[in-house]
Amino acid sequence: MVRRIPAGLSALYDVDVLIIDDSSRDLTFAKSHEAARQAGIGFDVRVLFNPVNQGYGGNQKIGYRYAIEKGYDLVALLHGDGQYAPECLPDLLAAFEPGDVSAVFGSRMLTAWGALRGGMPLYKFVGNRVLTWIQNTLLHSHLSEFHSGYRIYAVEALRSIPFERNANDFHFDTEIIIQLFRAHRKIVELPIPTYYGDEICRVNGIAYAGNVVKESLKAPLQEMGVFYDPKYDCAPPGLDHYTPKFDYPSPHTMALERVPEGARVLDLGCAGGYMGAELRARKHCRVTGVDAFPVRDAALDEFYQRDLNEGLRGLPMGQFDYVLMLDVIEHLNSPERFLDELYRSLGRNPQAQLLVSTANVGFFVPRLMLLLGQFNYGKRGILDLTHTRLFTFASFRRALEQAGFEIQELKAVPAPFPLALGNNGLSRFLVAGNALLNRISRGLFAYQMFARVKPRPTVEYLLGAAHEESAKKVLEMDGARRT
Repeated sequence: MVRRIPAGLSALYDVDVLIIDDSSRDLTFAKSHEAARQAGIGFDVRVLFNPVNQGYGGNQKIGYRYAIEKGYDLVALLHGDGQYAPECLPDLLAAFEPGDVSAVFGSRMLTAWGALRGGMPLYKFVGNRVLTWIQNTLLHSHLSEFHSGYRIYAVEALRSIPFERNANDFHFDTEIIIQLFRAHRKIVELPIPTYYGDEICRVNGIAYAGNVVKESLKAPLQEMGVFYDPKYDCAPPGLDHYTPKFDYPSPHTMALERVPEGARVLDLGCAGGYMGAELRARKHCRVTGVDAFPVRDAALDEFYQRDLNEGLRGLPMGQFDYVLMLDVIEHLNSPERFLDELYRSLGRNPQAQLLVSTANVGFFVPRLMLLLGQFNYGKRGILDLTHTRLFTFASFRRALEQAGFEIQELKAVPAPFPLALGNNGLSRFLVAGNALLNRISRGLFAYQMFARVKPRPTVEYLLGAAHEESAKKVLEMDGARRT
């Protein structure tokens, strides 16, 4: 294998060869050292021996860590059985030249029937095709195959993903692909020839297929907030941030429907200012935003950078017709204390309305997971890692009423299937089905809760109103006496 590496590579790259003997019982280590000592190879060859067998994935981890520590730019994976041709290395390496490529895979499936002509057994060909179709469907990807062992990675890309968390088994290859997808990294496929000889296959096909499908299912479940695995928590900063939901039933669309034309709006926890921008564009509202992080320019009329856990002091609360708290209350350290302060601020303006939404922890998925012994926090969804307080319909109603708000509406919101599955016919069908189930039992099937509430007049407001009314009555009586 080492002698088959094109000698011309050394003219283009500084090439080192690393051979890892994974605690084998044959003469791999000795033969590798002998090959390294022979003249005419043209590359530096390093041989490592694992004292304990690390498995297919574990062996790759060691090789990639070696490449990171040595400061290499690219690292190529080649199996030692000769199934993948080292002669293809120059073509695969050339694909990195645009500079935005993180991985190049040699694919046996890009050439029609080429894999079968190269000796791939029919059952492996069919299995590869079926598994790849399942994985592309689950991951919304378009790879020709997920199961090639001929891969070249940019070492910078490997640094950015937690590949060391992956399995030591054969589905390590699938996990690292999912991590690259989650990290929004570019993968390029190029055709390679297929060769099957008399090598021994040590892969348990049924177990491998099961592991591959399980890992491919984890990623969309994590997107939906149903499951969390830290090895897939590798999206670049900002890409997992709050996402607006205007194309399907959501707290955003419900709030947009209820805020009238030209209203003065305060958006507490306004995230990127998405809601405010929509209200300004569609309803010509004047919108003031409050958030711990700055928003994009021109999204709002006015903005206050404030951590809501520090309270509302300094905000012009009496100037607004509508106050929005969309998916905010669950992030607060003390929702009750904040609602009390909000009520005292709005109670002097009983015409103001508060639109507030939060997740429903009584949704059947968390209930089912809990029944199965699982309570998994994730990057988004009901059990978001940043959520500090969770509510059911009963506890949400109680928190609002005890703070002094009068509930005008309390609506059930279906799950955001389009966010996880794309805005397509299937996701719209699931949203419609979820909305129908919400009519049967909103406590069980609602994904979120949306409330429109008004502050009851504070005692101070009522006392002031009584004084004003009394003064009017006195004036009326005085006028009656004079007449």
